[in-house]
Amino acid sequence: MLPAVYTSILGVESRMAFRDAVVQFSRSLGFDTVSAMAVVDLAIGRSEFVSVDNAPEGFAPVMQNTMGMRRDPVMQHCRHQSVPIIWNQDTYTRQGMGDLWEEQARFGYRTGIAMALHLPEGRHFAFGVERDQPLPEDRDALQRMVADLQLFAVHAQDAAMRLLSPALPAPLERPPLLTPRELEALRWTMEGKTAWEVGAILGISERTAVLHVNNAMHKLGCASKHQAVLKALRLGLIS
Repeated sequence: MLPAVYTSILGVESRMAFRDAVVQFSRSLGFDTVSAMAVVDLAIGRSEFVSVDNAPEGFAPVMQNTMGMRRDPVMQHCRHQSVPIIWNQDTYTRQGMGDLWEEQARFGYRTGIAMALHLPEGRHFAFGVERDQPLPEDRDALQRMVADLQLFAVHAQDAAMRLLSPALPAPLERPPLLTPRELEALRWTMEGKTAWEVGAILGISERTAVLHVNNAMHKLGCASKHQAVLKALRLGLIS
């Protein structure tokens, strides 16, 4: 049976209770600060996110610096990877971003562990813990710490999606069945390709490419190819 610290997070009923639970767990592992973020992809290049944290006073402008987030190697890792990242000053200096580390180190963010769970329908859950002191040098101890965080994050993501983004539309019970060609046409449309380019990539005519996209639009109940791409993303049909 799993310890209560993992399962209790499933039953929290408010954002404050959720925040208290993640802070308590993080401190039990020796981390001073924690952030948990629910992210939903609303459109290509546009996402909505809601987070809870116990950041020290004065750190909010640093955390909310959009340009800094785009440069941050830890954030970029979590955007594209599901495996945790153990980070410290070297993580930033290797990318020529030592200034970002210096800025956050003033608030005690010197090292930590971060991870992201990428879920269907364009939903993501990011979870990170930080502290001022170095992480354990013992490899087994560090691996246990990472495993504990991963297990907690798996349980916490359900509550995060329920409490941090409650207004999201519920997924359809039965996503429409699209053919492989229709899905391929939508994937390349998502990449910004024209019907002519999609046809050239797939080895079909431009007219046939348009037909595949139109069929996908009809099955998804959408009025435009862009709406069809977004709905397919939300339903987990393409990624």
